[in-house]
Amino acid sequence: MYRWLLFDADGTLFDYDRAERAALEQALGQIGVSFDPAHLAAYRQINQGLWQAVERGEITPGMVKVRRFELLLGAIQVTYSPSALSAAYLECLANCSELLEDARAVVEALHGKYRLAILTNGLKEVQRGRLSRSAIRPHISHIIISEEVGAAKPAKEFFDKAFARLGHPSKREVLMIGDGWASDVQGAVQYGIDACWYNPGRKSRPAVCEITREIAALRELNDWLG
Repeated sequence: MYRWLLFDADGTLFDYDRAERAALEQALGQIGVSFDPAHLAAYRQINQGLWQAVERGEITPGMVKVRRFELLLGAIQVTYSPSALSAAYLECLANCSELLEDARAVVEALHGKYRLAILTNGLKEVQRGRLSRSAIRPHISHIIISEEVGAAKPAKEFFDKAFARLGHPSKREVLMIGDGWASDVQGAVQYGIDACWYNPGRKSRPAVCEITREIAALRELNDWLG
């Protein structure tokens, strides 16, 4: 039925929570700030709010880079260059390529049966760096990054540009797989392609659109598509 499987990156294939914590701890350590779990909580709240604004089309991914550290430094009352801290953080994050449980095995099993791509609202230096260091790199034919294409999921413009890079496949032959309800699932459904919601936390499903499948573990993809 499908020829293309389009995966979200963070929280779907990559262990972003672990990478985020490690990168923030390392970056703050470089400027002499002892890491505190409260710093991570503040950062995550700020970062989530900014990326939600990206999804709504209010700001660009590039604007997130420095703005989140302007807000964080203010919140933790540390005087330092937000742009310098951002650069340190992004370098650390790009080196964190840990995958979620079963991600490697699932991607390896599906490769060859389907063409695989990653569609992400991340930043290019982070996502390309992480993928290049990842065990799944040989199996991914394309990575489409919002910062590079000038639009972000769930916008139609993002999917238009992604499909152009994939060679304009038929929509009925494409499946989007991701943990983000608004960006991945709604974005795909509104664009006219099938969507599989990766929902390991078993959150309640918003009753706003029909989806093709919901899974709580990546290995369920092999049972369904393998």
